[in-house]
Amino acid sequence: MKADEIRGLSDDELRARVAELQEEQFRLRFRGATETLEQPLRLRTVRRDIARCLTLLRQRELAAAGGERPTRVTRAKRTARSAATAVKAAKAAKAARQQGAKRGAGAKPGAKTATKATSKATPQATR
Repeated sequence: MKADEIRGLSDDELRARVAELQEEQFRLRFRGATETLEQPLRLRTVRRDIARCLTLLRQRELAAAGGERPTRVTRAKRTARSAATAVKAAKAAKAARQQGAKRGAGAKPGAKTATKATSKATPQATR
């Protein structure tokens, strides 16, 4: 079904068309599971027709509500967001390392901490 044909349908006709296409899609899937389909690409065209109808319904719904379409996130925005997230993560890691360095500043590098010194010894001589 062409996009121009779909645009010519009313909302109720579109909903009915979607229901018909979904039923046809179900039948094709069922038949495809039990036997080989004569036109296996029909599944693809049905799926895309459903998507076209639902897209047009959604566009009309948004236009009727007077709302603007949600803006798409472009690749540049995604890259900028991921770069900003990486910078924040690096700053947080640096702050954590600095906090760890401040806590252990008075201890000698090779000295055991209190928790290690008071831990139970492993029973190696029990063999």
